[in-house]
Amino acid sequence: MTGETGREPAGTSPPGGVRPVIGLAVGRGTGPELADVFERVLNALAARRPDGTDGTDGTGVEVVRSPRLYHSYVSLRRGHDVAAVQRLTAEDADHYEAWCRDLAERGTTAVFRTAINAQSLYLVRQRLRAVKVDLLADGGRSLLLVRDQAQGFYTGENAHTAGEVTRTLTFSREITGAVVEHALERARRAWPDGRIGRIVMAYKFHLLDGAFDAWVADLSERLGVRIEVFQPDTVNRNLLAHGLPDRTLLIAGNEWADIMHVVLLDRYGSDRQENRCTENVCLDPALRGLVEYQTVHGSADDLAGRDLVNPVATVRAAALVAEHHAGCPGAVAAVEAALAVLDERGVRTPDLGGRHSTSDVADALVDALGVTGPDTVPRDPVLVGGT
Repeated sequence: MTGETGREPAGTSPPGGVRPVIGLAVGRGTGPELADVFERVLNALAARRPDGTDGTDGTGVEVVRSPRLYHSYVSLRRGHDVAAVQRLTAEDADHYEAWCRDLAERGTTAVFRTAINAQSLYLVRQRLRAVKVDLLADGGRSLLLVRDQAQGFYTGENAHTAGEVTRTLTFSREITGAVVEHALERARRAWPDGRIGRIVMAYKFHLLDGAFDAWVADLSERLGVRIEVFQPDTVNRNLLAHGLPDRTLLIAGNEWADIMHVVLLDRYGSDRQENRCTENVCLDPALRGLVEYQTVHGSADDLAGRDLVNPVATVRAAALVAEHHAGCPGAVAAVEAALAVLDERGVRTPDLGGRHSTSDVADALVDALGVTGPDTVPRDPVLVGGT
């Protein structure tokens, strides 16, 4: 059964043994190193699935890389003036948008993207109406964060005059409605019994002449749910004083959610930003169903070419793509078990207090998965043990 766009729903394998196609977009900085890790782990999971099957039934995975190496902010600023930065930013955004649209049209449901320049990225997110989704759970409590990346300051456009930059941004009733409806859909998926503890929206709505909270009131009535709209500082105060109830659906403006994501991870996820991956869902009807996975950390240009960037978030993204888009049930659990083995053995990159390289961690992880194949060389157990 296909979705409204005629594509298979996310989380299913293509019919008839058709190989799923996964997009891979690479940015500068440590992007090429992490792209290699992603492709290696994804292929390993597809070649020897965690459920015991070996992937020889024709349902392996095909990874398609974007032909463009996208800029990071550091690479843009290196040797380029403002006019050149503007031009290259627009070129990257136009190319990435067109590439995503082409993938979606051909039936691709997932893209992994390493970090790229934020200005290019948010131009694309505005055009594709993207939301970031992250389910945080710790100690029996859960919180679903849905970050509105389709409107607001981050998605604005710049006009330059002498000594001044004017940024113009937009909010709309239509996009707000699409974001809220998708958030409710994801909450029902996260909590199938239908119980949502609270629905909170954190936006700087006082700046919008009463229009935004009027839209939300109409949505609340139409959808038959109670939606509370708060200023971000009020949400912060409540979070510090009382915490948020279990099963809070938190729909947030991009600016506040960007800053607070690491705090929410600390409160609800017990995880480091460097180890975390998230998904971005495109709400543009032409791309409905395309999910972009990314690491939470940035491009880490200072580590480029040194084989020292932490690959854990990339490995987790590969597991999510394998399980939800490449027909590899159990991939996430298998990777988490392998990461636990590595943690126990002290196999980690320097940012986590270890002394292993990116390649060392990837090698040890593939070994811990029990995967063997033509591209997998068995490693010295001393190295895997981190001693």
